Amino acid sequence: MPTPSRSGHRRMGITWTRCWTFALIAVAIVLCTSPAWAADLLAAPSSLNQVIDNLRNVIIGLLVGLATLFLTIGGVRYMLAGGDPGEVEAAKKTLRYAAFGYGIAVLAPLLVNILKGIVGA
Repeated sequence: MPTPSRSGHRRMGITWTRCWTFALIAVAIVLCTSPAWAADLLAAPSSLNQVIDNLRNVIIGLLVGLATLFLTIGGVRYMLAGGDPGEVEAAKKTLRYAAFGYGIAVLAPLLVNILKGIVGA
Protein backbone atom coordinates (compact mmCIF):
# COMPACT_ATOMS: atom_id res chain seq x y z
CA MET A 1 0.00 0.00 0.00
CA PRO A 2 1.40 3.45 -0.87
CA THR A 3 2.64 5.50 2.03
CA PRO A 4 1.51 9.08 2.65
CA SER A 5 3.99 11.78 1.69
CA ARG A 6 4.84 14.90 3.66
CA SER A 7 1.86 16.75 2.18
CA GLY A 8 -0.53 13.98 3.26
CA HIS A 9 -1.18 12.73 -0.27
CA ARG A 10 -0.48 9.16 -1.20
CA ARG A 11 2.22 8.72 -3.78
CA MET A 12 1.79 6.23 -6.56
CA GLY A 13 4.47 3.63 -7.19
CA ILE A 14 5.59 5.33 -10.43
CA THR A 15 9.12 6.69 -10.49
CA TRP A 16 10.64 9.14 -12.97
CA THR A 17 12.71 6.34 -14.44
CA ARG A 18 9.55 4.44 -15.29
CA CYS A 19 7.94 7.56 -16.78
CA TRP A 20 10.95 8.20 -19.03
CA THR A 21 11.02 4.53 -20.01
CA PHE A 22 7.35 4.61 -20.99
CA ALA A 23 7.88 7.85 -22.94
CA LEU A 24 10.85 6.42 -24.85
CA ILE A 25 8.94 3.23 -25.65
CA ALA A 26 6.01 5.30 -26.95
CA VAL A 27 8.33 7.37 -29.17
CA ALA A 28 10.01 4.21 -30.49
CA ILE A 29 6.64 2.66 -31.32
CA VAL A 30 5.52 5.76 -33.20
CA LEU A 31 8.78 5.96 -35.15
CA CYS A 32 8.82 2.26 -36.02
CA THR A 33 5.20 1.95 -37.07
CA SER A 34 5.11 4.82 -39.55
CA PRO A 35 7.93 4.36 -42.11
CA ALA A 36 5.67 5.43 -45.01
CA TRP A 37 6.88 9.02 -44.81
CA ALA A 38 10.47 7.89 -45.43
CA ALA A 39 9.73 6.88 -49.03
CA ASP A 40 8.46 10.38 -49.82
CA LEU A 41 11.55 11.98 -48.28
CA LEU A 42 14.00 9.74 -50.11
CA ALA A 43 12.52 10.45 -53.55
CA ALA A 44 14.63 12.85 -55.60
CA PRO A 45 13.08 16.34 -55.44
CA SER A 46 12.24 17.90 -58.78
CA SER A 47 12.61 21.55 -57.76
CA LEU A 48 13.66 23.90 -55.02
CA ASN A 49 9.99 24.27 -54.00
CA GLN A 50 9.83 20.51 -53.44
CA VAL A 51 12.98 20.62 -51.28
CA ILE A 52 11.57 23.45 -49.17
CA ASP A 53 8.20 21.69 -48.81
CA ASN A 54 9.91 18.46 -47.76
CA LEU A 55 11.99 20.36 -45.22
CA ARG A 56 8.85 22.05 -43.88
CA ASN A 57 7.07 18.72 -43.50
CA VAL A 58 9.99 17.19 -41.62
CA ILE A 59 10.29 20.18 -39.30
CA ILE A 60 6.55 20.24 -38.59
CA GLY A 61 6.60 16.51 -37.84
CA LEU A 62 9.52 16.87 -35.45
CA LEU A 63 7.98 19.88 -33.72
CA VAL A 64 4.62 18.21 -33.23
CA GLY A 65 6.25 15.01 -31.98
CA LEU A 66 8.47 16.89 -29.54
CA ALA A 67 5.59 19.09 -28.36
CA THR A 68 3.46 15.99 -27.78
CA LEU A 69 6.28 14.42 -25.77
CA PHE A 70 6.57 17.60 -23.65
CA LEU A 71 2.78 17.67 -23.21
CA THR A 72 2.81 14.08 -21.98
CA ILE A 73 5.74 14.64 -19.62
CA GLY A 74 4.15 17.84 -18.27
CA GLY A 75 0.87 16.07 -17.65
CA VAL A 76 2.56 13.19 -15.84
CA ARG A 77 4.64 15.62 -13.77
CA TYR A 78 1.50 17.55 -12.85
CA MET A 79 -0.31 14.39 -11.77
CA LEU A 80 2.65 13.18 -9.72
CA ALA A 81 3.34 16.57 -8.10
CA GLY A 82 1.37 15.62 -5.00
CA GLY A 83 0.69 19.24 -4.10
CA ASP A 84 4.37 20.25 -4.06
CA PRO A 85 4.43 23.86 -5.36
CA GLY A 86 7.87 23.46 -6.94
CA GLU A 87 6.84 20.37 -8.89
CA VAL A 88 3.55 21.96 -9.94
CA GLU A 89 5.43 24.99 -11.28
CA ALA A 90 7.90 22.77 -13.14
CA ALA A 91 5.00 20.85 -14.68
CA LYS A 92 3.32 24.09 -15.76
CA LYS A 93 6.57 25.24 -17.33
CA THR A 94 6.82 21.98 -19.28
CA LEU A 95 3.22 22.38 -20.46
CA ARG A 96 4.02 25.96 -21.52
CA TYR A 97 6.96 24.71 -23.60
CA ALA A 98 4.63 22.20 -25.27
CA ALA A 99 2.23 25.02 -26.16
CA PHE A 100 5.11 27.03 -27.66
CA GLY A 101 6.11 23.99 -29.71
CA TYR A 102 2.60 23.57 -31.09
CA GLY A 103 2.46 27.30 -31.87
CA ILE A 104 5.72 27.18 -33.81
CA ALA A 105 4.52 24.09 -35.69
CA VAL A 106 1.35 25.95 -36.69
CA LEU A 107 3.40 28.94 -37.88
CA ALA A 108 5.91 26.81 -39.82
CA PRO A 109 4.05 27.02 -43.17
CA LEU A 110 3.99 30.82 -42.87
CA LEU A 111 7.71 30.88 -42.15
CA VAL A 112 8.35 28.64 -45.16
CA ASN A 113 6.34 30.98 -47.40
CA ILE A 114 8.45 33.89 -46.16
CA LEU A 115 11.58 31.84 -46.91
CA LYS A 116 10.28 31.07 -50.41
CA GLY A 117 9.71 34.79 -50.97
CA ILE A 118 13.26 35.60 -49.89
CA VAL A 119 14.82 32.84 -52.01
CA GLY A 120 12.57 33.66 -54.94
CA ALA A 121 11.32 30.11 -55.47
